[in-house]
Amino acid sequence: MIRVDDFDPTPVFEQIRAQIAAQILTGALQTEQRLPTVRQLARDLRIAPGTVARAYQLLESEGLVTTGGRAGTRVSIDADQYPDVLDSAFDYADKARVRGLSLEQAVFALTAAWNADITQRRPPEHSAEDLPTGR
Repeated sequence: MIRVDDFDPTPVFEQIRAQIAAQILTGALQTEQRLPTVRQLARDLRIAPGTVARAYQLLESEGLVTTGGRAGTRVSIDADQYPDVLDSAFDYADKARVRGLSLEQAVFALTAAWNADITQRRPPEHSAEDLPTGR
């Protein structure tokens, strides 16, 4: 089930993309499971089809779904492939929220960690104030 929050400042296409991605990554949507057509989901959510199409395009560029003509849009990955990483991601998201980080700050920290050499790890005494403050 996908919901659109009109009061959320997040663009509608991103709300849709994030919810579908979460359902895929948690296993609620299984590999090869077909997603609703763009028109059907747009009709259900009472939004423009182009908004749903943009969300699906982003999901495809992330490798989470594939689109194949009459085969429709289908889930293309198996969440069971990386359960430890997903568990760690949930832990990280919880920790970032508790510490008051924005999504942008949390992504910045993850990107920095991803790009850093293991010998460049920051000591634990650094705080969230060292991260960018938003947009």
